[in-house]
Amino acid sequence: MMHPDWPAARVLHTMLLIRRLEERVDALFAAGELRGTSHLSAGQEATAVGACAALRADDYVTSNHRGHGHFLAKGGDARRIMAELFGKATGYSQGKGGTQHMADFSIGFLGMNGITGGMLPIAVGAAFSARYRGTGQVALAFFGDGASNQGTFHEALNMAAIWRLPAVFLCENNCYAMSSPACCMVSGNIANRAAGYGIPGVTVDGNDVAAVHVAVAEAAARARAGDGPTLVEALTYRILGHSRGDLRVYRTREEEAEWAARDPIARFADAARTAGALSPSDIAAIESAVDAEVAAAEAFARESPFLAM
Repeated sequence: MMHPDWPAARVLHTMLLIRRLEERVDALFAAGELRGTSHLSAGQEATAVGACAALRADDYVTSNHRGHGHFLAKGGDARRIMAELFGKATGYSQGKGGTQHMADFSIGFLGMNGITGGMLPIAVGAAFSARYRGTGQVALAFFGDGASNQGTFHEALNMAAIWRLPAVFLCENNCYAMSSPACCMVSGNIANRAAGYGIPGVTVDGNDVAAVHVAVAEAAARARAGDGPTLVEALTYRILGHSRGDLRVYRTREEEAEWAARDPIARFADAARTAGALSPSDIAAIESAVDAEVAAAEAFARESPFLAM
């Protein structure tokens, strides 16, 4: 569906930018031009863009190991992300952190985190700070279904609920924790766990950018009103493997095809076209602009210097 107040071109541009950047990063790793590992978010663009579009510019976001999309949706610079992956001095961590260690406090992005569940207590701390200072800010934590089984998940929800902190906990349930199906690893519904802490829990279609936006906007408004945190479970799917070199032998191509039919970018583009918000030529122009932006980001990274020792 379409949100009536959205700049459709910007929403589509951001989702496409996330997808195209992740696809290019995947190709660069496969070609051996990037070293180390990668955890890419292709397929999960609607959760990142829908959630961040519901936040204020000064709100906080904490992220996980699959965080490039969250960073871009919060206003991150594709050039500096790519430069970090190339190990260059112009990257967000001067080339020293890599894919899981990037942040930009100036836009409220408090960083990715290589520790499963590690971003949850950081969001609680940011929410406590906002509450203490009376700024009206909200802290949103992105995490996966695997992190919902970590002790930090329960500790974070409990503390945020007790103190009625302005936090939003957004679980991107992409069906797999590494190679383990969520249905075999998670008891019950993740959103229903909120009841144990006396806070709202909602499940949304994580491939519908407008549905994610509505859920997070309601949760953020509740948080700003002093009514405490909300747990949002967004059901989505990662197109690529868990990390570099994952051949996805644990799931079928038929399953992947079923989810491809629910692709969040194609769904939004179709909805925007049907609603008259974007014409076919508008969409083609956005695609060209995104391709140029990704190419420019790669060129910037390649041309940037390494950090002087």
